Amino acid sequence: MGNVYGYIRVSSADQNEDRQVVALRAAGVAARNLFVDKQSGKDFDRPQYKRLVRRLKAGDLLYVLSIDRLGRDYEEIQRQWRFLTKEKGVDVAVLDMPLLDTRLNKDLMGTFIADLVLQILSFVAQEERENIHKRQAEGIAAAKARGVQFGRPELDTPDDFDRTVQEWRQGEIPFEEALARTRMSGATFYRRRREREMVYEKHKI
Repeated sequence: MGNVYGYIRVSSADQNEDRQVVALRAAGVAARNLFVDKQSGKDFDRPQYKRLVRRLKAGDLLYVLSIDRLGRDYEEIQRQWRFLTKEKGVDVAVLDMPLLDTRLNKDLMGTFIADLVLQILSFVAQEERENIHKRQAEGIAAAKARGVQFGRPELDTPDDFDRTVQEWRQGEIPFEEALARTRMSGATFYRRRREREMVYEKHKI
């Protein structure tokens, strides 16, 4: 019998993976064989997943809690499933969907049922991902319509900004003092300077 591994994914660094850890540990996966990625499931370009795949060999068993933890792209999930099970010879078991366990029913009917369930679940996973993006876009549009501002608030340009820029350009004050006077970051200082120069050029000020 090969080694037993578990793959865990959460969408961001501030999300908690404890529920997945508990489920996979209960299934018999050793802590050293758990691989955790904290990023989107839009593709499989994930460091821990790629490290896991390099470790897997024929006869090994891979657990995931649910199919959307593996990924959220309909075609990519199926492609990875085929790669793992057919090319690498690894068994895959999805804990919350017992039908998706390649150790069971390896006859033609069992394979057909597992493939059908995989297609349905991976399709649902992608639909949910697209619906989330749609709801986010609709929420942002509604908020903007109500006048909600997104991003960092724009800082007011100090009244003495032009004089400060001139003194800095003439070498009368160091750059650090210019930033301190205007209370800007270096990037903002340069951007505001370019914006004002463009306005002056346009109006021949």
